[in-house]
Amino acid sequence: MASLRIMLVGGGKPVYFLARSFISKGHGVTIVNSDQEECAWLARKLKALVVHGDATQPRLLADAGVQDVDVLLAATLRDEDNLAICQSAAKQFGVRRTLALVNDPELEAVFHDLGVTDAFSMTQVLTGLIERRVETEGVLNLLPLGGGKVNLTEIVLDEDAPVVGKTLMDVRMPEDSLVACIFREGNPLVPRGSTMLLARDRLVILSLPENYGQILRMLTGEKG
Repeated sequence: MASLRIMLVGGGKPVYFLARSFISKGHGVTIVNSDQEECAWLARKLKALVVHGDATQPRLLADAGVQDVDVLLAATLRDEDNLAICQSAAKQFGVRRTLALVNDPELEAVFHDLGVTDAFSMTQVLTGLIERRVETEGVLNLLPLGGGKVNLTEIVLDEDAPVVGKTLMDVRMPEDSLVACIFREGNPLVPRGSTMLLARDRLVILSLPENYGQILRMLTGEKG
């Protein structure tokens, strides 16, 4: 993957760990933070450009080099600030991909409607993950994509799963869903219609949210 120029706006451990992860993968990171002491700490800990100031001010964003970044993530504790930062980056500086943390989950759709490329609510993400894990141990994770319009789900087939021993062409998946990949004994496999499903296969499913329950019942026998 080509290296990206990423701007993170906000503070705290989440921004620190995000920055550290991006840097470890070879991406260039700029952090904008309104707390001077935290900026000094981040500058000591990370190989990143750390800028102290209020990112809701377009002049500060320009001075920090927002016009040169590929991605901006606004992750402050104020939803209105995150929205303003993303809108300014996109409209005034041409940043093509803006992401915003939405602290109030009811505002997630509003952010999308107002032009933020991707808005995510940790409340919604964690609620979904917890609910799905409680429902069945066969679901390893559930990741909403495109603002929750598509789900990427990983399902483990137990020995008594109803589809074990069948080929994919024999499994009538719901419309608007597909098995994108199978992990078998740790190795990825791009499935075909003739691919037989085996116990302990990990299926990566791409689907619409409304199909989730039907897919779960079909593949594992569990209720979704």
